[in-house]
Amino acid sequence: MSSKVRTADTRERILTAACEAIAEIGFEKIRMRMVAERAGVSTALLHYHFDTREKLFTEAMTHSFANTAVDVERDAGTAPASLILARIVRSLLPTDPELRQDWRLWQELWARALRDETTRVFAVDLYAQLHAWVADAVRRGIASGEFTPTDVDDLSTLVLSLSDGYGIRLMLRDPTVTLDTALGSVWRHISTALGLPEAMPTE
Repeated sequence: MSSKVRTADTRERILTAACEAIAEIGFEKIRMRMVAERAGVSTALLHYHFDTREKLFTEAMTHSFANTAVDVERDAGTAPASLILARIVRSLLPTDPELRQDWRLWQELWARALRDETTRVFAVDLYAQLHAWVADAVRRGIASGEFTPTDVDDLSTLVLSLSDGYGIRLMLRDPTVTLDTALGSVWRHISTALGLPEAMPTE
């Protein structure tokens, strides 16, 4: 294994461990030693890659988002645009244990952003990336003729807003909101705007 590959593997293990630890116990309680132990590396090696907790946190958030995007877009060149968009919607809600972990990370981000200006700026930028991700998927569908033209930015903002609202209530285990009703509601707005069938595409 080359040095470059070993370095990438180490960073991957550290970031995965950081995501798990932050989601489990919260950023404020995290210590670098905890992450190092979970990742199976020395504290010195952890500090070599991430010199502060804050840097580790922002890198973990970016890592989590990037991994989700790669999985969703794995066949974007050949799959119907509606299927890709449906995958994105599912990934924006806590639809499985891994995404529930992602949601805990986002909740930590929101709380920290209210108290720390650097984190606030980072959170706004990450939201811009999410918005662009949804918008790009919609634009691809419009360009291919699969979607009816619409105000892409307005629809993307609506999708994120609905996903956040429903996601929070799902994370709180609100008995009046189910995953099916949340997905159905978000998709109903999308299908109306883009001229798609009301049934959400499945794999």
